[in-house]
Amino acid sequence: MPASNATTLVISPNLWGAIVLSALLSACVHAPPARQPSSPSSSPAPLPEEVEKIPDAIPRQEPRSARGNPAFYDVLGKRYFVMADAAGYVERGIASWYGPGFHEASTSNGERYDMYAMTAAHKTLPLPTYVQVTNLKNGKSIVVRVNDRGPFKDGRIIDLSYTAASKLDILRDGTAFVEVRALTSLATPAAPAAGSAIFVQAGAFSTERNAADLLERLRLEGVEKGFVRQDQVDGRALYRVRIGPIPNVREFDRIVQRLKSLGIPDARLAAD
Repeated sequence: MPASNATTLVISPNLWGAIVLSALLSACVHAPPARQPSSPSSSPAPLPEEVEKIPDAIPRQEPRSARGNPAFYDVLGKRYFVMADAAGYVERGIASWYGPGFHEASTSNGERYDMYAMTAAHKTLPLPTYVQVTNLKNGKSIVVRVNDRGPFKDGRIIDLSYTAASKLDILRDGTAFVEVRALTSLATPAAPAAGSAIFVQAGAFSTERNAADLLERLRLEGVEKGFVRQDQVDGRALYRVRIGPIPNVREFDRIVQRLKSLGIPDARLAAD
């Protein structure tokens, strides 16, 4: 089979195992060469004494990287389409972080990963893109430069550098509920208020009857803490079936997997 655009993407080394497996699963997928994490014998630079004082990335106009921006690429049997433009991008989900094992290894756009720089990995934003990341639990907010691809675990929307994760206070737990907002101008948007309640949204309907039917089905299947929320969108009623509030990422993952097993694959994070 002729090589597709997927061959032009250089996947971050923290994803090398996924790429190898993807290649084994499908002989027709021309995955990029697998790259391993940096050698255990190569230690990262000494930890800065005051990580919190490392400045955020400063948004500026940059051309799209020559590497890491194919039209699409495949990982583990799933196809990802790289966005033509980051303008208007806002998403809420779960952030994770990657650190010492990949320090100074190659990122998807060909740069060297610096675990102490304010950078991040994202599956579909153009490389590079500057984004504001806000921890929805404590209200802390940072700005990072996206120069890598990933993470490819369900529900994860961004992979942060060590320093970025430290400044958001998520190193200990490893994950956090966040909002990611693309910065396509020098204006910095207001951050969401601290302490936003977190829910799993199982569905949204234009009729209350359909929402009630789904809620009843979830109750019969033992899914608790469900309710229907009515909102007005463009002058029309929208009935959202939500579960929660959710106390932590582990519980969020559990509920999302439970909904998938019930044939509801598009459950997502919702925050108020």
